[in-house]
Amino acid sequence: MIEADKRKAVYFLHKEGMGVREISRHMDISTTTVMSIIAQGGQMPETVRTDKIVIDADLVSRLYKQCDGRIQRVHEKLTEEVGINIGYSTLSKMIRELDFGKSGNQRCQKVADEPGAEMQHDTSPYRIKFKDKQVLVQGSLLYFRYCKIRYLKFYRSFVRFKMKCFFHEALTFWGYAAQICIIDNTNLARLRGTGKNAVMVPEMERFAKQYGFEFICHEIGHANRKAGNERGFYTVETNFFPGRKFDNLEDMNRQAFEWATVRQANRPTGKTRLIPAQTFEYEQAYLKKLPAYVPAPYLVHERGTDQYGYAAFDGNFYWIPGTKRHDVKVLQYAEHLMIYRNRILLGRYRLPADGVKNELIAPEGQPKPPYKPKYRKKPTAKEENILRTAAEEINDYLDFAIKSGGKHKHRFIRGLYGLYRKIALEVFIKTVKRALKYRISDIKTVERIAILQLTAGNFKLPLPQIDEQFENRASYIEGCLADEVDLSVYDKITEDDNE
Repeated sequence: MIEADKRKAVYFLHKEGMGVREISRHMDISTTTVMSIIAQGGQMPETVRTDKIVIDADLVSRLYKQCDGRIQRVHEKLTEEVGINIGYSTLSKMIRELDFGKSGNQRCQKVADEPGAEMQHDTSPYRIKFKDKQVLVQGSLLYFRYCKIRYLKFYRSFVRFKMKCFFHEALTFWGYAAQICIIDNTNLARLRGTGKNAVMVPEMERFAKQYGFEFICHEIGHANRKAGNERGFYTVETNFFPGRKFDNLEDMNRQAFEWATVRQANRPTGKTRLIPAQTFEYEQAYLKKLPAYVPAPYLVHERGTDQYGYAAFDGNFYWIPGTKRHDVKVLQYAEHLMIYRNRILLGRYRLPADGVKNELIAPEGQPKPPYKPKYRKKPTAKEENILRTAAEEINDYLDFAIKSGGKHKHRFIRGLYGLYRKIALEVFIKTVKRALKYRISDIKTVERIAILQLTAGNFKLPLPQIDEQFENRASYIEGCLADEVDLSVYDKITEDDNE
């Protein structure tokens, strides 16, 4: 029996104009079989076995209950006591189809693999290492079922807006869409119901209509309805991740794009050894070509402008050109922002790299603004690093005192760093050792401890270090040659006061 994939390959090569004998040599099958497959349109012939054994479902159900669900014992009773000679695999398949076996779920409905009919989408979480940091990402994969081309991208989080951005990016790259897209029962696209009774969110229905397809949910527990997509994630785990390193999310998506659209698209797949990119060219005649222009999805945000001319968005600050400080409308796209005021475009802004916060961003094509925003966060990583490297005792105290982030952490580090700059290192180390001993983390109390250490008189202030070569400095020589300062004006002031 020739496999279904091989039959489709034969029919595909025939459609491409290859002769029967050439197909026979290429696929290693006889010319008679090739002609039969072409006559059948590449489909599997429906055959009926003459020796098929028919067993009463009630009998199997009764024996299954008597044997406590042990299929091997059911098989023994059927062959020895009832006299029905049935294969074990046939019996186990029948029990699964009767829906009282161990599997509990029936096989999903088989659907013909037709060109232009279907694409599949799903997401899968992965824990990936960016350099030395472990992060959780969501992989999103779009799969064309017939030609088996894919589009892969990773996100930190996957919400409805990200789903729309992914579909827009993937479909505009390939330029075509299938009639339907099989998805699971995700609430990103589904409003209510499951499977064939699922009702899609009107927003997502309108979105899909722009590209000429519709979302279809598979039945609960029938993930194999989109087996090609599930197999794609397995390929990601076994072929994309091994042996690759990623600096950040942008680097990961760059490698994923090249892997999915170039490497995998031009690699022979399955037993047929068909190349997805070539098969996609054949399938384009059956797919729906995207319109010349499809608007990219975006979100609308209302923002105010502070006194320095910045609008805050997602932890970063965007410079608004002009001198007026009005409210603006921010349009968020997948990779950039568009800021409007009274329907007038004020600027287009790039979105910073993943994880970048507190950055000042000017419109594209304009220089960096000279002012800083009002609500800009002031990190204390530099001050903390100076304190930790100053002495081991200070590092131990910081491990105790800094237990949580946020405003309390930064305020405490700034206060401790200010005290570190005011007093001698020896006094500061004595202070933090005493604070650690009595488990004190209040900065005001730490300052009082430092004052007590100073008033005790047990410390000698170190002499200042003077560079003996200061007379050779250019500024010193210039000062020596300058005229002496006239201080008589101060004498006059004192005389006036005495009068």
